[in-house]
Amino acid sequence: MKTIYFIRHAKSDWEHSNLADIDRPLNDRGFRDAPYMANFLKEKITNIDAIVTSPANRAYTTASFFADAFLIDRGNMVVQSQIYMASRMTILSLITTFPDHWNKVLLFGHNPTMTELANLFGNNEDWIDNIPTCGISQVEAGIQTWKQFSPESAQRKALYAPKTVSY
Repeated sequence: MKTIYFIRHAKSDWEHSNLADIDRPLNDRGFRDAPYMANFLKEKITNIDAIVTSPANRAYTTASFFADAFLIDRGNMVVQSQIYMASRMTILSLITTFPDHWNKVLLFGHNPTMTELANLFGNNEDWIDNIPTCGISQVEAGIQTWKQFSPESAQRKALYAPKTVSY
């Protein structure tokens, strides 16, 4: 069984108009939601094998809170430049290259791609218009290798968002 958690970065700060998009930091709500959601997920699952993140400041910072919650050294997070501004097909291609000894992975990225991925593994009855900031989409696949990961082999099992899990 392989499980991946697609996590949209926490709320970013738009007040720094002089910064490049990739450098935008989290805002106050982002700094509140990221550790909360990290601890929420830590209560649901006991361990993870890898954290893979976009290099964007807001995604990397969000991933860092999850690394802290799961007691993973931030230096062991995998930064993948192709996640920034990626299409869902780019992310799917990246996933098929994951080492097979990883069974549970947290992947941090951006919208609209995180919403597209959540919907790719869902069905018409549970269509999602928008994964909110710091939202988590849990996708499970009954496969042995990541090369087998696809919309046909995997299914969304849960969706969590800061506003739907109680503070």
